[in-house]
Amino acid sequence: MKTTYLFILFLIVVAAQIIVPTHMIFNREDVLNTGIAYKFKTKPIDPSDPFRGKYITLNFEVDQYITEDTTWVRDEVIYVYLDIDSLGFAEVNKISKEILPDIDKDFVEAKVNWYAGYSKELNIDFPFNRFYMEESKAYTAEVVVRENLRDSLLQNVYALVYVKEGESVLKDVIIDDIPIKDYVEQNELENE
Repeated sequence: MKTTYLFILFLIVVAAQIIVPTHMIFNREDVLNTGIAYKFKTKPIDPSDPFRGKYITLNFEVDQYITEDTTWVRDEVIYVYLDIDSLGFAEVNKISKEILPDIDKDFVEAKVNWYAGYSKELNIDFPFNRFYMEESKAYTAEVVVRENLRDSLLQNVYALVYVKEGESVLKDVIIDDIPIKDYVEQNELENE
């Protein structure tokens, strides 16, 4: 009898280990296939996380929002409502502590990074602020971007993020209309 219960428990655990990741993958693919694409203007830097591998950390130009509300708490979940500016990049329309059903705009679930009362500035921690790359390419990507930004040659760096019903998926980082992986490979070929 005990063996039967252990076997049933084992099957439940196995099923959960298959169902949960599968659901996450399908949810991510749904956002990519049916969500709206937003371009978030960014400046990449490159730390290394020994537990997660190599990635580029993305700092966004729209990660700050001026608000009179002073009750923001670090790591609090917030909802960032989006617009598109005249150049086609994402901009923050409104921020709320709860979903606003009367606003017909795409939104992203994010967190409060910090709030500065003196400047009334809320800093947003977007959930798509890391772009993982092949370990051998991440550092090169960061160097290429940093050098181009320093020389003012690079005018167009953004993260391509798909948004649907509060969910967001970072698809790619684009440099001068070229995906960052292709840009790095092109740069490596030029430097050989």
